[in-house]
Amino acid sequence: MTGIKSAWSAVGGDPALLPRVSTVLWEGALHARLPVRELARACVGACALAAAELGARRAGLAEVPGVRLDDGAIATAFVSERHLLVDGRAPVSFAPLSRFWRTADGWVRTHANYPHHRARLLTALGVPEEDPDAAGAALAERSSREVEESVYAAGGLAVALRTPEEWAAHEQAAAVARRPLVERERLDTARARALPPLDGSPLLPAAGVRVLDLTRVIAGPVATRTLALLGADVLRVDAPHLPELADQHADTGFGKRSATLDLVADRRAFEELLTAADVVVTGYRPGALDRFGLSARELTERRPGLIVAQLSAWGSYGPWSGRRGFDSLVQAATGIAAIEGSAERPGALPAQALDHGTGYLLAAAVLRALTERAEQGDGRCVRLSLARTAAWLTNQIEPGPDGNAAYDGPDDWLAERDSTLGRLRYALPPVSFAGGPVDWARPPGGWGADPARWA
Repeated sequence: MTGIKSAWSAVGGDPALLPRVSTVLWEGALHARLPVRELARACVGACALAAAELGARRAGLAEVPGVRLDDGAIATAFVSERHLLVDGRAPVSFAPLSRFWRTADGWVRTHANYPHHRARLLTALGVPEEDPDAAGAALAERSSREVEESVYAAGGLAVALRTPEEWAAHEQAAAVARRPLVERERLDTARARALPPLDGSPLLPAAGVRVLDLTRVIAGPVATRTLALLGADVLRVDAPHLPELADQHADTGFGKRSATLDLVADRRAFEELLTAADVVVTGYRPGALDRFGLSARELTERRPGLIVAQLSAWGSYGPWSGRRGFDSLVQAATGIAAIEGSAERPGALPAQALDHGTGYLLAAAVLRALTERAEQGDGRCVRLSLARTAAWLTNQIEPGPDGNAAYDGPDDWLAERDSTLGRLRYALPPVSFAGGPVDWARPPGGWGADPARWA
């Protein structure tokens, strides 16, 4: 229970509620050298307990409902992108240029799933088109750190493989280590919009909560997908010129609606959304949205009582704070890939656990902020980063006992349904508490297919 105690404390939870949590252990779930299963269980557990707490408060219950953590459900959900089928077709998770490469002195990890990142990587390597052989030859001639810096300078994504010791000596690691797992800050003293009571049932603790979702890829969308599960009206907003990968959007789009807005040309429409929002979740690099007046303080000045949840790869501090990043790159930089690999080749966690774990922890932080806001009335900001979650995994979580039965696959935690995208097979949500939802109210729709207004 050390992991969930740590996660629950990080989001400001009352330790007296921890006995409400029970666990179903499965041997072999998310098996790794690092305690990935314990991280996953802790993040989902904190989220489920925060949901149960908020639901009990809004329903006027004297006791918080019991929370049930099932390793099988959690392990399945943490690789939800691998279980998704669209009309029987399995998505491709990584593009050909998103992988580890040999360099002159070691290894480098690149990420080129998005067309603009792929183009910048090829420009930095001096390779005219998407040719893995030509890219590999160019990388083999350079050092890992040289590739890291030159690709970053070109606006692309590449990170040198580091051992845990090498990362610990890095300035960014030191900056990350000085911060809490979840940063929590009160932003104003205005009374927020009161949420209506839930008529004695905690079934959907976030019912009536309006969430403006400005996130991409996995971690942020997992958080907002979870808030949608719990009843929130989640509207994801993207720039028209930056379409999301279709399968990625399908996996993380359950329960939400999706719209596009140009933050310059469509500013009035965005401000109308903000005026009625309870929560804004952002997943862009620290400072990237500030030029649009979307810093946490500017948002709460225009919408007093707002909860702002910010997610980044490397943290909002240190020399790498402005860098782009993804789970695979953070694993490479922080020593995780070295720990999980061998002398011959770097490895990886059994899931993109930094993304998924941080996503559930971010949702937990938002739910707890909603509970605190109901009691105290003011707006607040919560901040998380993949790099800080990585530090928690590598240094602060202890392995737990194995289960009594072997995890033999995901079948018990998969479902199917029809959607406008086709027939979907997908992983069910792992967040479970007595009286809580077991599936999303609606399947995902097309990217940008909905109007930019609240339901």
